[in-house]
Amino acid sequence: MASDAKRPKIDGSSTSEGSSKDPLQNFLHWCETVGMTLSNKVYLSEEGTVAKYGMLARNDIEEGEVIFSIPRTALLFQNTTKVKAVLEEGKGSLESTSGWVSLLMALMWEYTSPESYWGPYLSLWPNLKTLDHPMFWSEDERVRLLQGTGIPEAVDNDLNSIQREYSDIVLPFIRSHPDLWDPEKHTLELYKNLVAFVMAYSFQEPLLEDEEDEKEPNLPMMVPMADMLNHVSNHSAHLEFTPECLKMVSVRRIGTGEEIFNTYGEMANWQLLHMYGFAEPYPGNSHDTADIQMSNVYKAAVQGAEVTQSREEQRLLVERWSLLCEMEMVGDKGVFIFGQAGVLTVTELYNTLKILSMPVEEFEEFKENEGWEEVEEGEDEEEKMMQALSNEGIPQLPPAWKKLIHSAARFTLDMYHGDLQTDKELLEDKKAYALLGSRERHALQVRYGQKMILHKLLELTQP
Repeated sequence: MASDAKRPKIDGSSTSEGSSKDPLQNFLHWCETVGMTLSNKVYLSEEGTVAKYGMLARNDIEEGEVIFSIPRTALLFQNTTKVKAVLEEGKGSLESTSGWVSLLMALMWEYTSPESYWGPYLSLWPNLKTLDHPMFWSEDERVRLLQGTGIPEAVDNDLNSIQREYSDIVLPFIRSHPDLWDPEKHTLELYKNLVAFVMAYSFQEPLLEDEEDEKEPNLPMMVPMADMLNHVSNHSAHLEFTPECLKMVSVRRIGTGEEIFNTYGEMANWQLLHMYGFAEPYPGNSHDTADIQMSNVYKAAVQGAEVTQSREEQRLLVERWSLLCEMEMVGDKGVFIFGQAGVLTVTELYNTLKILSMPVEEFEEFKENEGWEEVEEGEDEEEKMMQALSNEGIPQLPPAWKKLIHSAARFTLDMYHGDLQTDKELLEDKKAYALLGSRERHALQVRYGQKMILHKLLELTQP
C-alpha cells in the first residue's frame, strides 16, 4: 500500500550545514510554501549521490509508493511565469524551430529577477557555467574525444541554432521590452547556459492517446524537486502526470540508503552526454546504441560494385540509391541505429539492403510498381524484418546483405580516434582511469559502448 506523502522534511541529514542560508534548506522551505509534499522516507543530499544533488531513501520504500507530489502551480514555464502576458502577446514573434524561445525568455527573466517566485529553486544553480555539456567544451576537445560518436555534429547544430535564435528572435524581443529584459544582462552566453539548463533538467508531459497524432509534442517545463533525482537506465522511480499535480512513484522496492533514480527515457550514452552532460559507465546502459551513417552503407555498396560489377550495374546502383532517397528510406545525413540486441531502424535498413542487393530483373519490376507497393508492410512482415535484423537473425542474412553491413561498420569504426583495445585498456586500468578528467571519462564511456556494438556487428556479419 502506498504511503501518504508528507510536507518536505528538513533535518540535519539533508545537508552538511543545515543553516537557513543553505540553498538546499531554502529550497525545502520553499517547497512547503508552494504545497509540495515529500515522503518522510526520503531526503535530499549532496553526499552519497552520483551528482551534486540527489535523493536517498531514509527507510525502505515499496513499489507503488508516492515519493513526492508537485502541484502544477509550482511548475515553471511560460504559462506560469510573471511575464506570461507579455510572452503570450508576443507569441507570434517568438516562434522558432526549437519551440523553446518562450520558455527561455521566461527563464531569463526569472533567473535574474530578485522578485522571482522560483528564486529558492533557481538558486540551487547559482552558476550555470558549472553545466558541462559538450557544447561548452572546446572544438578541439569535442573532435579529439568524441569524433565518430555523432556528438560533435549534434553540438554544431545546437550552437548554430542558438546563435541564430538569439540574434534573430530573442535580441529583437529584448530590445522591444526594455522594462523587462536588458541585452547587457540577458546575453547570448546566458541564453546558451539556459538552453543547457533546459536540456538537462526539463520534463515534457506525455501526450494523451487522443493527442498522439498531433505533430507538435508538449513543450518542456521545469519541475522543481523532480529534477533533483539522477538518472540510470535501471531506474527505481518515474514521474506521473495528473490534472492536479505531478507525482514521483517508485517502480520497484527501494532499500534504506539507496539513491532513488528517475529515468530520462530510453537514452543512449551519446544522447545522455549531449543533452545532460554525463554518460553511464559501461555496461550499465541497456539502451546504448551505435549509429552507422546511411552514406556508409552506400559507400560499401559502391566499393563492392567497383570491384565486381560492370559500368551498367554501377549506374543501376546510383539509380537504386536515388530511388531509396525518393522513398525517404535513406538520406544524406540519416543513420541506421544499432542497439544491444539488433537494429532499431528496422524498416529503413531492411528495405535498403533488399533494394541495393536486388537482381536487375527484380529491380526493374520494383521500379515499374513504383516501389512502395513492393515495400514490406503489415504486422507479419514487420515481425519478419525485426527477427532478420536481430542479433540472432543477422548471421542468417544473405551474404550480400551481410557484406554491406560489415563494410559499413568498418567505415564507421574508422571515424573514431583510437581503437577498441586502446579504450578497453584505459577503461580497465583503474589508476589511469582515475586520473582522467570528467570529460575524458564520459567521452570514453560513450566511445567504448558504441565501438563494442559495432565490433559485435562485425562478428555477426563475418563471412
